[in-house]
Formats: sequence, structure tokens, C-alpha cells
Amino acid sequence: MIFSGVFRTVFAWLPGRVARHPPPPQRGPAINIKDIRINERIRAREVRVILAATNEQLGVMRLDEAIRRARALGLDLVEIAPNAQPPVCRIVDFGKFRYDLAKQEKEKKHSVSRVKEIKFRVNIDAHDYLTKIRHAEDFLDKGNKVKINLQFRGREMAHQDLGLLVVQRVREDLSGMAHVDMEPKLVGRAIGMTLSPLPANKRHRKFTKHGEILEPEPEDHSHDDEDGH
Repeated sequence: MIFSGVFRTVFAWLPGRVARHPPPPQRGPAINIKDIRINERIRAREVRVILAATNEQLGVMRLDEAIRRARALGLDLVEIAPNAQPPVCRIVDFGKFRYDLAKQEKEKKHSVSRVKEIKFRVNIDAHDYLTKIRHAEDFLDKGNKVKINLQFRGREMAHQDLGLLVVQRVREDLSGMAHVDMEPKLVGRAIGMTLSPLPANKRHRKFTKHGEILEPEPEDHSHDDEDGH
């Protein structure tokens, strides 16, 4: 499978399966979308052109000719490898190209989110519980995953049901901020559960930074008539 992938990559750069041009160098660091040059902003006199829709290699051509080819298709000429000799460009819809690039960057940032662990006890007091829940909300609000770990000590193992109630309470209190990745599970002498943050526009904190519960605002009945309608 590895060799077949290599051959497909090589043959994609060999028009007519004849090695007329060497393949471009390996891609370096991702290019900032603000630095990408398109159409007349491209500085090279000649460019290697790829038709993005089919990955067809159109070969090396003068810049003005490449721009004409792109505009004839209602598309743009986008420079994707400025350090290659000659630079590599794609004929593509720049709006869609920019959207896809931004989406990839967003997914990349999401994939490197950290996992924060918060530990609970079966007999945790109310103040300590609220402090830990507030910390969990802070972590989730920053895009981190949260691992809940409730540890049993000594004879507490005889009260696993009470430990599970604490974890279920945590799950309910954080339901406005996260969804469950890993359901509560007993491993050894601890119950574990992993939470992932909801999309930013769907998050709702239940506790203030002082640990107080946020109560819903009372309904305004000032405009109701005497009959209560």
C-alpha cells in the first residue's frame, strides 16, 4: 500500500508518464492565508500550473498565459508553493480555497486541545465541589477537554453508588458546556469520565466565577392585561 501511494504521487507529476520535469519539493510550513498571492500578485515570470478540479498537470507556462487560462474557466490562479522552481500554482476558486484552508486551520487547533484532569471525592463538601466545577467550566470555555476522576479511598469502595452519583451530578452541571466523550466507568479504585467542549456558540455557563448558580431571569408580565392574557 505504501509503494502504491508513492507511485501514484510520482506518476501524477509525469505528464504522459514521461519524466519531463522533476516533482516539486516537499511542502514546507503551512502558508499564512494573508501571504498567499493570486493572479497579478504572483511575482514569478513562469509558473508550474495544476488544474485543481482534476489535478491535471498543465505544465510550465508564462504567468500571463496561466492567468488567462484560469480566467477563461472563471477561476483564479493561486500560488501554493512559492519557493519551488518554478513556483507551483493551482487554478482554483480562491473563495473556496480560502474557506477550506481556514477550516483546516480550525480543525488543527481543535485537535491539539489539551486534556485537563479534575479530581473529586465521594464525600466532597459543597464549597470544594463548586470550586472544581467552576474550574471545569473555565477549562471547557478555553476549548480543553476535561477528564473527571473520582477516587475511592479505603472503605469508600463500599459506596461506589455514591461516587457514581457525584459523577452524574458533575455531568449534569456541565451539560451546558460539554458533551460526554467517555461515559462514567469504574477502573480500579476510581470512576473516570471524559468531557469535550460544545461549540462556542452553544456553551452556557451554569456557575459564575464566584461559584454561584446563575438563575434564569424572571419573565416580564408588566404588559399583561387584567385578565392575565
